[in-house]
Amino acid sequence: MKPLSSFPPFALPPALGSLLERLPAYPGSVLLVSALNLGLAHQLPADVGHLLLHKKLRIHVRDARLTFDFAWTGQRFAACPRQQATDLAISASAHDFMRLAQRQEDPDTLFFSRRLAMEGDTELGLVVKNALDALELPVLDLQQWTPLQMLARLGPRQRSAGVGPRQHAGKNHD
Repeated sequence: MKPLSSFPPFALPPALGSLLERLPAYPGSVLLVSALNLGLAHQLPADVGHLLLHKKLRIHVRDARLTFDFAWTGQRFAACPRQQATDLAISASAHDFMRLAQRQEDPDTLFFSRRLAMEGDTELGLVVKNALDALELPVLDLQQWTPLQMLARLGPRQRSAGVGPRQHAGKNHD
């Protein structure tokens, strides 16, 4: 699989965005906060956590027309139902969010080229951005999420329990 940087910038087709927009927002927010809690919550500096406490945050993926609302509880991120008002909203395209996650694009570059937008408490946004820049976060490697890589991580114990491809006499039967 090629790294995202080798592909030209893309936007999701409007028809797909229209379909995704109809999905309920809350399950997506739960998935986002699960990822944030796994990769970020334990590293969040106390001063940043204090500033984020009970703030209503939103991530908006423009071309996908997806919105994820969440808040910091003091110990973890928690999904919130769709809210009218937020303290901080950050929006960009799916492509730009992926490039940020893969550390192939700088948030300042995206912001000044108007591909990343912050609305609401911009001081809070700058604190969040600076805190994220200072953390040692893993780079999102899409190679780790291919079906073969996922199955390899399961290991032989899970495959023998019926998860993953079955192999008999050296042959794959799935």
